[in-house]
Amino acid sequence: MNLFQIFYQPLLNALVLIYHYLPGHSFGLAIIALTVLIRLLLYPLVSESIRFQRITADLQPKLKEIKKIHKDDKEKQALLTMDLFKQHKVNPFGGIVLPLLIQLPILIGLYQVFYYGITSKTLASLYSFVPDPGVIDPNFLGLVNLAQGSVFMAGFAAILQYFQTKMVTNPAVKDRGKNKEIDPMEEMQKYTLYVFPLITVFIFYKLPSALSLYWITSSIFSIVQQYIVLSKTRPVGAVALESPSVAGRD
Repeated sequence: MNLFQIFYQPLLNALVLIYHYLPGHSFGLAIIALTVLIRLLLYPLVSESIRFQRITADLQPKLKEIKKIHKDDKEKQALLTMDLFKQHKVNPFGGIVLPLLIQLPILIGLYQVFYYGITSKTLASLYSFVPDPGVIDPNFLGLVNLAQGSVFMAGFAAILQYFQTKMVTNPAVKDRGKNKEIDPMEEMQKYTLYVFPLITVFIFYKLPSALSLYWITSSIFSIVQQYIVLSKTRPVGAVALESPSVAGRD
């Protein structure tokens, strides 16, 4: 079994199946429904990733303290950093690595589905129990042709990308003094906040708008999910600053 059979083919069949049974047979609504379904399946993993990003941002003062005190001992830094994460019940592997490993193949598969579109050639990959939809109208709400690029859709996707990123890059502890040193991680967060939306526009404005619609739907879902998860995640920055220093722990 190859990657085509594992990711592309199931996603294509799921999209066509949703399109067939969806009232009105709207290709745009089928994309939205498939995106929501995938995000619901990934909800627990993504929630842990969001929680990890927020807690990591809150713990930056402590992480800086560890690096400063043990700047010449990388092993000590790693041990104390893992100890700090353990105290606050966050797992770097479960928070970042695992969600990425699972989502990346799905994203690639979806990209292929939307990029190649629904044509007579791609419909040859349908399972025997999935009805052939014939010709699919790519127009969505009479405004966008999902088979063609759209600057409007790409721009909207970029705006949502900005707000989605902003929600998790803002640290809980903001005021750290006017003369604070420039932190590479904070600089990277600022870079990500503004550059990712520009990259989104650059990538999507020439590609089929079906990809932009997927990204828009996914971003809206992410913003709602982040709001729910962050509202339930207790800020730990202040607690970490007041707690006994782990930096000097043996």
